[in-house]
Amino acid sequence: MMTKLHSTVTSIGAECELFLQEKMMILFHEDVPKELKEIAVVHNNRDIKDDVAAGDFLVIGDERYEILFVGSKANETLRELGHATFFFNGESSSDLPGNICLEDKAFALPKENEEIKIIAV
Repeated sequence: MMTKLHSTVTSIGAECELFLQEKMMILFHEDVPKELKEIAVVHNNRDIKDDVAAGDFLVIGDERYEILFVGSKANETLRELGHATFFFNGESSSDLPGNICLEDKAFALPKENEEIKIIAV
């Protein structure tokens, strides 16, 4: 097992709950612009060890979610901005190049100080 990203949640934007209905979570590094902080799960590490790929897993606390699709710009924005938009929709494609699609499985937002990881198994 290889950990590609290991980060800790430092804050949860007030509007993140609204995206649960859309099966969506927006991740940003701590230097996120102020106007985006309200919609973001903010974390403290954007040092990615290797590109995220389909077949990897997003781990939030004790829950694992299989990654089914990684948009062509997703790894770039993860490295530069610590940003990705995760859709828990079971899709294996997306029109938006920054999206990461995961298995269609119920999820809860992480809590402050909870770890987020992306792993390859």
